[in-house]
Amino acid sequence: MKTLLKRWWLFLAVLAVLGLGFVFGCEWWVARTAEGRCFDAVEAVPAAPVAVVLGTAARLTDGRANLFFLPRMEAAAALFKAGKVKALIVSGDNGTQGYDEPTDMKRVLMQLGVPTEKIVCDYAGFRTLDSVVRAKEVFGQQRVIFVSQRFHNARAIYLARAFGIEAYGMDAQDVPVALSVKTFLREKLACVKAVLDVNVLGTQPRFLGEKVSMPLE
Repeated sequence: MKTLLKRWWLFLAVLAVLGLGFVFGCEWWVARTAEGRCFDAVEAVPAAPVAVVLGTAARLTDGRANLFFLPRMEAAAALFKAGKVKALIVSGDNGTQGYDEPTDMKRVLMQLGVPTEKIVCDYAGFRTLDSVVRAKEVFGQQRVIFVSQRFHNARAIYLARAFGIEAYGMDAQDVPVALSVKTFLREKLACVKAVLDVNVLGTQPRFLGEKVSMPLE
């Protein structure tokens, strides 16, 4: 009985090690793919017609301000004002009543000085993969700059390159890990999902729809 129990615990330990190795391997793969394509200074980012501002809520479910939100909007506004892009796509979730990431993002970007006619809302950016693929298939963009925090940009670039999009990242100011442990732990699993989506599952966006022209003039 003791021998059987030891073998069982050894089996579980091996599974745990393999699982952790796979998680960290996926995270490394995503980061490696995005290496040299993420920038934290506006002047260093290569120009592109459009930036895709990846969605996040302005407030958390408990009513507190989301610390990732405002730095992301500030980075997007700075990118536009520097002339690095001609228009912005704000891509996020609008799947339930009373929850509207794109509209909140557009409102704050306008407050930061971005003209309303240069902001296009993508209401079907339910996941990062959706935002990435829709930028190409719906909004007609082959070259984009993603705006989010570094870890998120890296994953978006990994997905973009898998779908044939030339992509760069404008890194917004990050949030200390101690203040958002759940987000950073969830990101590790999101990297695993991204790798599986691309290489195993062949995942596609939930919705595509009609083409949308961008205000690039």
